[in-house]
Amino acid sequence: MASLTNGHTNGHAHFLSPHDPAGNIRFADIPSAIDIPVPGADIEEAVEVNLEDLPDDPTELCTLLENEAAAKNFWLVISLAYAKQHKFELAIEILNKGLAVLARAPPKEKIGLLSLLCWLFLYKSREAPRVVPDGVLVSEARTKDFYLQAATGALNEASRVNPSFPPLFLARGILSLLRASLQPPSKTLAPGAVEQSERVETLRQALKCFDDASRVSAGRNMMAMLGKGRTLFSLGRYADALECYQEVLGKMPDLRDPDPRIGIGCCLWQLSHREEAHGAWERALEINPESKIANILVGLYYVHDSNRFSTTESGFLPIYKKAMTVYTQRAFKLDKEYPLTCATFGGYFLARQAWTTVETLARKAIELTDVNAIASDGWYLLARKEHHAGPSGFPKAIEYYNRADNARGGGDRGFLPARFGAAQAQILNNDIDGAKFRLDKIIQYTKNIDAMVLLGSLYASEVFANLAAVVKEDKTKEHQRATALLEAVRLAWKDSKKNIKPDTAVLICLSRLYEAEQPEKSLACLQQVFQMSLDKLPDEEKHQDIEDEDTRAARQKEHLAPQLLNNIGCFQFQMEKFDDAREAFQTGLTACIRLGEKEEDKDTDPLITTISFNLARTYEAIGLLEEAKQVYEGLLERHDDYTDARSRLAYIELRQNPTVDGPKAMATLFETDAANLDVRALYGWYLSKAKRRAANIAEDQEQRHYKHTLQHYDKHDQYSLTGMGNLYLTTAREMRRDTEQDKDKRRKTYEKAVEFYLKALQLDPRNAYAAQGIGIAIVEDKKDFTAAVQIFSKIKDTVRDASVYVNLGHVYGELKQYSRAIESYEAALAKDRASDPQILACLGRAWLLKGKHEKSQSAMKSSLEYSQRALEIAPDQIHFQFNIAFVQIQLAQLLYSLPEAQRTLVEVEAAASGLDDAIDSFGEIAKAKNPPYPRHDLEQRANMGRNTMRKQLERAVQQQSEYEETNKSKLAKARQLREAELKRREDERLAAEHAVMAEKERLARERQKLLESSRELAEKRADEERRKEEAEWTVDSEGEKVKRRRKGKGAGGGKRKKKGEDDSGDENGTDGDGVGGSGRKQRRGKSTTDGSGGDGSGDEKRAPRKKRRLARKPEKKMKSSELVVDSDSEGEGAVTVGTQPTGGDTGGAFDPDAPSDVEMADADNDEEEDTAVRQRQRQKTSRRIDDDDDDEEGDEEAEPAPQSNGKGNVFADGDDPPTVNDEVGAAGDSDTAEY
Repeated sequence: MASLTNGHTNGHAHFLSPHDPAGNIRFADIPSAIDIPVPGADIEEAVEVNLEDLPDDPTELCTLLENEAAAKNFWLVISLAYAKQHKFELAIEILNKGLAVLARAPPKEKIGLLSLLCWLFLYKSREAPRVVPDGVLVSEARTKDFYLQAATGALNEASRVNPSFPPLFLARGILSLLRASLQPPSKTLAPGAVEQSERVETLRQALKCFDDASRVSAGRNMMAMLGKGRTLFSLGRYADALECYQEVLGKMPDLRDPDPRIGIGCCLWQLSHREEAHGAWERALEINPESKIANILVGLYYVHDSNRFSTTESGFLPIYKKAMTVYTQRAFKLDKEYPLTCATFGGYFLARQAWTTVETLARKAIELTDVNAIASDGWYLLARKEHHAGPSGFPKAIEYYNRADNARGGGDRGFLPARFGAAQAQILNNDIDGAKFRLDKIIQYTKNIDAMVLLGSLYASEVFANLAAVVKEDKTKEHQRATALLEAVRLAWKDSKKNIKPDTAVLICLSRLYEAEQPEKSLACLQQVFQMSLDKLPDEEKHQDIEDEDTRAARQKEHLAPQLLNNIGCFQFQMEKFDDAREAFQTGLTACIRLGEKEEDKDTDPLITTISFNLARTYEAIGLLEEAKQVYEGLLERHDDYTDARSRLAYIELRQNPTVDGPKAMATLFETDAANLDVRALYGWYLSKAKRRAANIAEDQEQRHYKHTLQHYDKHDQYSLTGMGNLYLTTAREMRRDTEQDKDKRRKTYEKAVEFYLKALQLDPRNAYAAQGIGIAIVEDKKDFTAAVQIFSKIKDTVRDASVYVNLGHVYGELKQYSRAIESYEAALAKDRASDPQILACLGRAWLLKGKHEKSQSAMKSSLEYSQRALEIAPDQIHFQFNIAFVQIQLAQLLYSLPEAQRTLVEVEAAASGLDDAIDSFGEIAKAKNPPYPRHDLEQRANMGRNTMRKQLERAVQQQSEYEETNKSKLAKARQLREAELKRREDERLAAEHAVMAEKERLARERQKLLESSRELAEKRADEERRKEEAEWTVDSEGEKVKRRRKGKGAGGGKRKKKGEDDSGDENGTDGDGVGGSGRKQRRGKSTTDGSGGDGSGDEKRAPRKKRRLARKPEKKMKSSELVVDSDSEGEGAVTVGTQPTGGDTGGAFDPDAPSDVEMADADNDEEEDTAVRQRQRQKTSRRIDDDDDDEEGDEEAEPAPQSNGKGNVFADGDDPPTVNDEVGAAGDSDTAEY
């Protein structure tokens, strides 16, 4: 910035020492003593008054001045002497008495006293409190407003005497500036709106007063310029204010009280030039080390600089200590009442929790300042103090936070820390809705990261509380809002400009939000926390001495939080990544041991117990049942009442010994802890697998168990409610439906099942198993397949079980959407059910239905394949054998019904063979002990196949054979035609591709040619410019590069060279090209003599020149004409080359003052000169030719200078106006500007 880099403007050129008695020290012109003359005495007498030792009671002095009829100047000097000693009340008292004495004097005698009185009131206003102090009556309080009103009265009275008195302009400006400091800032404005608040209007009035003061002083009043800068700063026009301060500093570099460098630094700070602002303040401090303002501002710079580090980093403390102990403390010692210092020091004592000192300093900052921002800081300090006081101080804290915010304007202009603190206090005061509303407003205005984190955490806490509640509510909106806010925070971390460090708390909260619906994202959040934790490990825990990377990484993981490792392992277990989960749990156990060694007083047993149980569950999933049993038994040795471990041991025993030891273990577990709901749920599951089905549901063992649980233990037990729904659903499915009474009873049983499911869903809207039960009931009872599809589609991502996809397959099959049914069944197979014969049988059925619907052989064959796979897995199941035979019958019927063109002989023969196998299978199934269908029906189906379908297929085989033999040649020909057609299409495709490639290559070649042409043209132009520059520039005697001077007008006209004339015969010393110099042609009159140039003889006259008309070149190129003027033998004449545009056929009279236009003699240079002229013509601007005499005619050859009207039209004297290039303007004479 100019204010800091220019030595003269910032005072470096006029160095001031701290003890320099500059004239800008306040009250420096007050003498140490004054003599008051005594009139009427014979000899001249005077009373000497010592102005450095004034009495505390000025009554005697006032009496002396009154008795001796002292002039007004004595009153002023004595009053200023008291003001110099900071006895402003006594100074005001003297002025009031002086005004009383001069009451009958001419009004102009009082204006000086009134002006000084106004200034003293203004000074007192700056030191007075803003608000009435505690314990002081309002009527007796002397606040800022009181003194401003008094100053207004004095100023008005002075203005009535002489409104144009120069000091009054400045006083009005200061009065308006101080009055604006007491007015609240404007509230939030709509975008694009102009601020019209009372404060702004007052500042504009102040700006006008300062402009008037500067005007009447002819710009010499620097105080007015400083006031203008201060007003512009208050209006937010920092660049304009900076110019004012710089102007003051430039005119008065020695000024240090007030110091314009302070204002320059403040403006630079607001313009985000922090270092330049710091330099300005340091310079002010260098000039005046006792400047309290410069000291505190430099201290604030270092406070701001310390924000680059967190309070825990090593770089923070030295900078902050320097700010407080070196600068802020020095400023406080210089003036303990200065509001900015009090507010800054209050923040330091706030960190030290010195609450009494904080309140004292905050009150001073609020009461004594005339800057709203400093008052805001004071209220903020008081709010922080009350915030720390606990619940009793929360109401006051919120009130003080609001005052701090309003002091800065509120809304988007308010104080962000105060609004954020108020939201925190509201949360602690259990006003959650108010806090959310306030945080929403903050985010709306500022997009503050801390506010987004806090608001997102509030919404997340509501979601988490709802998960723990017995009756669940729909918190979808809260969940979405929390996720969106925290994800926005996470996205802000990636912005390097914002320099925001990631927060593990945000990631953990996000992980909990994603846990239920998006476990992959939840795991990703935890893995990011995992990496951040690794990065923060101290050097001694990174084990850099271990060379093997895997070993070093494993050792580093052991120093992480066990909770983090456990949670990561749980997610990996849910994603069926059992090896990764086992590694995480094992590392977590090691981390627990290290944690216990590091913090001996920390109880790690709960963590070890939880992680060990999870590790055992992982062993179960992997199939290491013995290792799982060892872990469970170890847990029971440490905690014999660990019911979960007992339950898992009983389950493992049931899997290993399902007949004897397993049931005993389950019974023992149930007897040991029958009140545990998890145990009762496991026992209910065991009963559902091992019970005998009862004809009456009331007698069912499982139903009695669930009913007992709901009646005596927990009526809201979701497992029991869902189990009851499953029981009624199974019972309804197996009920008879012969009569209407049976159907009605069956319908009511379905409704009973749905009631239990709905009750479970009320307790937990995310209970996918209950939702699936409702979907099944809808299908079986209401036949509402569309609603069932919606239900199953929603829960398939929640319930990671094959049953959901099997149900979806059933429903799609009923809707005749066989492709989707097949996809669902295959998805069920992928859920570790690849060997499930039931799902394979369902797939066979779906393919069969699809084949019958589309009359597709391939679908029928797929059905047969899946049916055969099911039989291979369960060869003892007779109904799977029936399925194969049924599909073979259906395939034979399909092939028999197809026309000969859509089948082959091989397929028909294979169907006949399959039909024989089906007939044999039906016979075997009919002889079985428990056939799936009545024996009579099976035998009839076998007889039908043997008697009817076999004969049909035999005829089909014969017909297909004859058809293929007859159409063999046709088929061959059709095959050849088809192959030829395919080949033709392939050739066309390849030809099209080749054509496209050829076109691309052609375009590439053309593009390359254009690039080369452009490059050559650019090089040519660069060479021409270089030659032109070499021709226009030369080296002077000192070796410096200078521009060639153009020759002046020649003394006479030279001999014109004809085109093609050899230059070798030139006797005038021209070069080989016939050019001896450069310049423009001389203007000629209407008659021309041989001039002063001569041809060397002195007597011989020049031959008369002929007029000729110059035609436009056919290629329409602009041609430069150069006039060669022969010099005489003594070298007086110069060869002048003037370049003019050729306008084409003029078609009329010639302008006698226009320059001639001929071609150079050397025709070989035409093209080169053509190019150079065109380049110069582009740079020319249009110029007009001033005709000397429009009526005169010259006898020398000339061309009229065309003048363009901006559209390419040129008007001449002839009948036919010529047309010229738009780029060419009118040519001027040699007196115009050169190019």
